[in-house]
Amino acid sequence: MEKLRVGVVGTGYLGKFHAEKYAAIEDVNLVGVVDIDRAAAEAVAGKLNTTARTDFRDLFGRVDAVSIVVPTRYHFEVARAFLEQGVDILLEKPMTETLDEADRLVEMAESTGAVFQVGHLERFNPAVAPLKGIVKKPLFIESHRLSIYKPRGTDVSVVLDLMIHDIDIILNFVSSEVTDIRAAGMAVISDSVDIANARLEFANGCVANVTASRISTRNERKLRMFQKEAYIAIDFANSDITIVDKSGDGDASSFIPGLTVKNLSFMKWDALEQEVRAFVKSVRRRETPEVSGRVGREALRVALNVADQIQRTGDRIG
Repeated sequence: MEKLRVGVVGTGYLGKFHAEKYAAIEDVNLVGVVDIDRAAAEAVAGKLNTTARTDFRDLFGRVDAVSIVVPTRYHFEVARAFLEQGVDILLEKPMTETLDEADRLVEMAESTGAVFQVGHLERFNPAVAPLKGIVKKPLFIESHRLSIYKPRGTDVSVVLDLMIHDIDIILNFVSSEVTDIRAAGMAVISDSVDIANARLEFANGCVANVTASRISTRNERKLRMFQKEAYIAIDFANSDITIVDKSGDGDASSFIPGLTVKNLSFMKWDALEQEVRAFVKSVRRRETPEVSGRVGREALRVALNVADQIQRTGDRIG
């Protein structure tokens, strides 16, 4: 089997990790890494024994697939250029700045048959896959994604930086159209919204209350789902699931008499490695990725609506 020729555009904090994951896969040839900062590109290239470049167009004709890990404002330009060359892409989230740009990329990929995956990393958390057999028609969801402040990622609002992860997970499990959004948020440190809350109402009656902050004193990534006769809590950071339900005879010592409490812990793994390997597998098999361009587009659509409401209405604090 010939090695898959892959490149990475953007060697910042996350891009260098993409490059490391590809370099460690046996049937992949990391052809080169690209960054407008030559020193940054050369630092990564030297460590991984590949070629450093400063213009992403230099990868044209040399790669079969590419990870695009540049600032969001450049996503559309770079992704479009590679799709025009017939190159499969793994595009970091948020996939684009506008829904129109996302639609154009999805249409290009579908018209050419290119593999198009969006980097929603939480989908590859070891605690997420087991939920498919546990979550059944949730009616109320509450999520908190809190982060200690880091300058990285502040080129977009916290909605597109952090909240979009939970929006994607919620859309995946609810599988119903969003009918109403009520949102509030404010900028505290950066020029963009740093803390936000959104209430999402779905056509099937489910309601999700979603909070994201990048100015917290602690890191937290938790989501709680309530469905008929069951409560499910997910701790993404620790890869744990807690299930409280009416299965069996119940536990008299439980904090809620008559209910059974189950705690499931999963061996932690490198979610980015799993994401990159899933992309390589989709490229090899010519399969639609689980987090396809259309899936990423839907998460972006809701996130942009949340961000727009914060920007547009009197709900914005401050």
